Amino acid sequence: MNQNFLKEQKSKLEQRQKELEERLSSFAKEPETEQGGWSAKMPLYDTGGSLEEEADEVEEFSTRLSLGRTLEDELKKVNFALEQIKKGKYGICKKCGKPISQGRLRAYAPADQCTRCH
Repeated sequence: MNQNFLKEQKSKLEQRQKELEERLSSFAKEPETEQGGWSAKMPLYDTGGSLEEEADEVEEFSTRLSLGRTLEDELKKVNFALEQIKKGKYGICKKCGKPISQGRLRAYAPADQCTRCH
């Protein structure tokens, strides 16, 4: 694979990694171990604790959990792609072992499957 393309993709992935980590850290706690996941922080409103306000806290926490899972899944894909670059295996379909087109990788840098296997 072209070295300039790899550098471009690595830069794109590192930028996306940073964005995802920043967004996650705004409402979740970073994992303490490599196997652990990000933990959404419970929002605490300083409002006296009415039932309606407590319901709002729970609803916001639920939203944070869902968003956190989505962002964490994306971060895992980005981290995997960066690891594949280090190993010299970036752009190889994990199912069939054939090269993933540069067009697909440009459109979605963490892609780990070719269009045929996806």
